[in-house]
Amino acid sequence: MNIQKRYKFYAAHRNEELQDKCRNIHGHRYGIVCHFAVERRGAISTLFGEFDEVLEPFFKQHYDHGMLIHVHDPLYKTLLRHQQETGECFKLKTFDAPTSVENLAQMLFTEIRNFGFDLQLIEIQETDSSIVAYTYDDWVRETSQK
Repeated sequence: MNIQKRYKFYAAHRNEELQDKCRNIHGHRYGIVCHFAVERRGAISTLFGEFDEVLEPFFKQHYDHGMLIHVHDPLYKTLLRHQQETGECFKLKTFDAPTSVENLAQMLFTEIRNFGFDLQLIEIQETDSSIVAYTYDDWVRETSQK
């Protein structure tokens, strides 16, 4: 059986490797749809709130109204230096690769699985017309190559 849950967060990012508009800092309202495999126990499988109790605070604390940034993006060092010099603190969610929606999907898939949920599919809507679907098979294939 499958339970589907929807979440959202707002975040800024840029992709420093591209030579188009996405090289500039910009923001998205990311729509997240998680598909969880669950086992039915009597009349129910899993209470929907069990996902929300964990994932809503997680998205709010680590992603919402923050900046997704690649640790090798030259801007990252600039932001760290600015924080040290001014005492200002930014919410920075660091990536080991460029902050593409594909890399976001892999990161979120791993983080959600690490909570113990049997996530089978995550869909991330970056714009009104662009959605990335990332499956358990994608995750197994990509994490075994590292």
